[in-house]
Amino acid sequence: MFDNNNKNNNYEGLYQNHESDYNNFYDAPDSNYVNFNSDSNQHKNNGGGKKFLKFVAGVAALAIVSVSSIEIYKMFGKGSSDWTSSESDASITHEASSLTDSDISSSQASSSSSSSSSASVNSTANWINMAAPENALSIPEIVEKAVPSVVGISATFEYTAPTQSYWGFGFYNYGSGDTNGQKQKITGTGTGIVMTEDGYIITNAHCVYDNESDYKAGKAVSVSVVMADDAETEYEAQIVGYDLETDLAVLKIDATGLTPAEFGNSDDLRVGELVIAIGNPLGFELQNTVTCGIVSALNREVTINEKDMTLIQTDAAINSGNSGGPLLNGYGQVVGINSAKMSSTYGSASVEGLGFSIPISDAKEILEDLINNGYVTGRPQFGITGVTVSEADASHYNMPQGVYVYGVTEGSAAYEAGIRQGDVITAVEGTEITDMDSLNTIKNQYNAGDTITITIFRAGEKMDVSLTLQEVRQEN
Repeated sequence: MFDNNNKNNNYEGLYQNHESDYNNFYDAPDSNYVNFNSDSNQHKNNGGGKKFLKFVAGVAALAIVSVSSIEIYKMFGKGSSDWTSSESDASITHEASSLTDSDISSSQASSSSSSSSSASVNSTANWINMAAPENALSIPEIVEKAVPSVVGISATFEYTAPTQSYWGFGFYNYGSGDTNGQKQKITGTGTGIVMTEDGYIITNAHCVYDNESDYKAGKAVSVSVVMADDAETEYEAQIVGYDLETDLAVLKIDATGLTPAEFGNSDDLRVGELVIAIGNPLGFELQNTVTCGIVSALNREVTINEKDMTLIQTDAAINSGNSGGPLLNGYGQVVGINSAKMSSTYGSASVEGLGFSIPISDAKEILEDLINNGYVTGRPQFGITGVTVSEADASHYNMPQGVYVYGVTEGSAAYEAGIRQGDVITAVEGTEITDMDSLNTIKNQYNAGDTITITIFRAGEKMDVSLTLQEVRQEN
């Protein structure tokens, strides 16, 4: 989203010489988010979750019984006499000589089935071996190394429920006249990674700040960290900082002696390389679930809720609740932070195996900034809110193509430069602007403190203004 600041309406009526259609132009883009497991009834000891697991266990038990029955029949049904009598070599030879063609065909079929099963096992082992880098650990060794550094994140959000009314009476507060609604709480769960021995924890920003769900609950009112141990040790956590742009956050718990994760270099990854994900899909009932796959693509350009991100694509299963957990290489090193997945339906297509992780090499600088400053330093901003003027819009509203300014924050860089509501930005440093994406792309090539020339149209006139970019200071 372009400069997420509140619009300032102090400039209404200043430009009466604009054409009426020109002033009425307004549009707002849609947005959504993926992958944060949020439920108003979520709790780590949820009874419904246990019933679900019992159901799953029951289905699994039926499958095990069926398989066992087949194996028992093979062992005791047709050849049970072999277990109760001791035949001489001669008898065995005689017995073999009396086998029918049907018996031989059955034996060959059984041998073929056994060979097929063995080939399937070998095939699975082969793809893992082929995908693993040289001198890699086994998957159980990777899990044993990494699990102590993987934690659960539980965040509680507060929002105001809208008051419904029927014939003038408040639904929640009948007859009270209260139209402000009531405070409600929802809980979301995710995953985190132990960064340091003294309690710094990495996770996703959307695990601690909700600006994309239907609730729009904002910053979590409380966050706790559940450790990966049998005692289910839990700590209250402080939000050190979060960055919505990169979907990264850092928490701090009052603990020492933790097992920090080992961090690798995501720049060394290769497409097709083995990777393992660990997390808490659907909540803590399935804590520390392990999935594996390969790197499906590197430097994948993905747009999530209007934010352009460059991510690692993997087919290792990543589900709601995995957010913030590690993507590990064959040495048990964290090379990515699991962030999102493509939903089960994409348009008319059904999709599987499309998960995305933030490369750890890109994340390190952001995480250090969050720890040291509480926000990402040096990121430039204009201090406006705007919307793309498409070619069709330009023709319909009799205005130039570019970015329409419908809000300016008082005291911002744009305000100080003289940009006002109703202006249309058409170029930056002589480079044509056709939409908000191109404006943001050019802006992000500069640093806070740089002075640039902005070309605007106002009341049918073209003019250049000088603007000194200000630093984004995200409130945490």
